[in-house]
Amino acid sequence: MKSILTALILFVAPLLLPAAEQPVFAEGKAVAEGIAAAGAPAGQPEHGIPQKALGLGKEEGFITNSMLVTWIVALALILFARMATRRMREVPAGAQNFWEWLIESLYEFLEGIIGPELVQKTFWFFATIFIFILFTNWFGLIPGVGTIGWGVQGEHGFQVTRPLLRGGNADLNMTAAMAMLFFFFWTVWAVQANGVKGFFLHLFGPKGESAGALKLLLIVIFFLVGFLEVFSILFRPVSLSFRLYGNIYAGENMLEAMSNLVPGLGWLLPVPFYFMELLVGLVQALVFMLLTAVFTMLICMHEEGHEKAHH
Repeated sequence: MKSILTALILFVAPLLLPAAEQPVFAEGKAVAEGIAAAGAPAGQPEHGIPQKALGLGKEEGFITNSMLVTWIVALALILFARMATRRMREVPAGAQNFWEWLIESLYEFLEGIIGPELVQKTFWFFATIFIFILFTNWFGLIPGVGTIGWGVQGEHGFQVTRPLLRGGNADLNMTAAMAMLFFFFWTVWAVQANGVKGFFLHLFGPKGESAGALKLLLIVIFFLVGFLEVFSILFRPVSLSFRLYGNIYAGENMLEAMSNLVPGLGWLLPVPFYFMELLVGLVQALVFMLLTAVFTMLICMHEEGHEKAHH
């Protein structure tokens, strides 16, 4: 069942939010006229990645280029996992060895943070999120992503106006969909760990022991603090989605700018920044997984659970 849920997350996440409204690209002469109106020389192509994902083909479509990338990455990960675990051996080698090393490392890492009990329940989700974000980030760095597609022929060569592929996490729809999925599972795990009554007591109930007028005062204070906590919880999907989207989108724009900075050296200048973006892709996947894991731990583990995890 967890394997089925994992596959559904990978394939359904891009469909949870509707594709953003797409700008309509002018064809032929209209492109040059629009650029000239903005102050650039006529016929000189604009550089930079559009903020919105574009539909596939020359016309608008429901399936966008970022959705296509996420499906390619998801399918590749699922096929690789099936191939690595098809013939399990006591002494792993090759793909099985890499897959077991990756999963065991993630499991031990999360176990040290959120504890053994919680990691058994939630590891399948956090591991999926980390692996999927990591390889989606790295897939966006492959040459051809964002530079192959439909466009117009200008004075300075062919200009791609509608790329075939776009980095999956450079689309806010994708990062917001993953954040909303986490918020759903966070709610389920919180209710399972605390119950409905305990969930609301965790948010609005007074902490500590007191009596008399002090107890009444603490009840009022913690009830008001609970509203701030609810606001913070509701804002988490927004911060998670914009953090990941902003870093990946900015990195791809930086690579685009470096490739067009000096004519004739577009293949060389971005090379050092590719290595930096590989690190950024890893860090952002790790940050997304850690934040979601810590948010889950804070609502699911009680004070005794915290002490047990630290010892």
